[in-house]
Amino acid sequence: MSVGDISSARPLRHEPAVGAAGQILVLVLLGAVAGLGLVGWLAGLAFAVATWAVLVRALARSWPAPAPFGPANAVTLARTTLVGGVTALVADLFVSRPPALALVVLTAVALALDAADGQVARRTGTVSQLGARFDMEVDAFLILVLSVLVAMSMGPWALAIGAMRYVFVAAARVLPWLNGPLPPSMARKTVAALQGVVLLVAGAGIIPPGPARAAVAVALATLVWSFARDIRWLWRVRVPAPGAMSPQAARESV
Repeated sequence: MSVGDISSARPLRHEPAVGAAGQILVLVLLGAVAGLGLVGWLAGLAFAVATWAVLVRALARSWPAPAPFGPANAVTLARTTLVGGVTALVADLFVSRPPALALVVLTAVALALDAADGQVARRTGTVSQLGARFDMEVDAFLILVLSVLVAMSMGPWALAIGAMRYVFVAAARVLPWLNGPLPPSMARKTVAALQGVVLLVAGAGIIPPGPARAAVAVALATLVWSFARDIRWLWRVRVPAPGAMSPQAARESV
């Protein structure tokens, strides 16, 4: 059998298409309710295409024994469409000022669902590497988008919160020991959850500028501490573990 025959024999998965359709529906609703502009539409559609492409690739890599998508991943996929909506609204802020309520509601629901998908996975016995990685990437991108939102009013230093995970991933390509597995940590989980809440409260103007700036600074300091603690632990053990979950993956899967 040729490579082309093998490729064509791979079963088609409908989940990426469902996610893309859901993303477009969210954008249509935002257009009707929040007056989403052209920049927001372009950002939302780009997010939808990127999500579709990544999911197709990730699911195809499980062939010839395709893993079931599962209810937990379905929750994460629903949360992904909300993150795409948040991305579109934040992108629109560069040229207009959409209602803050839509941004707050979408982000709050996305953050709440972050706790739900892990619980669903454990209760249904569908915990998987795909699910953990999917959840991690969605969380990391939401934090990056929210840090962009906060940086608009507080300055570029706030971008460090969203960029830290991506800097770590880049560093791990040069220093493979950073890919080592990490033990579960409630402190790590708490710090990760804190970032989204603080960035939402500060970015939406729910609290005055002074306290908001202080809260973001504290969130950044705790994130630096958390990464530094994990890096120190990985340096001490330095166990070669190709393909192991990164510290950020462990943050989202505990």
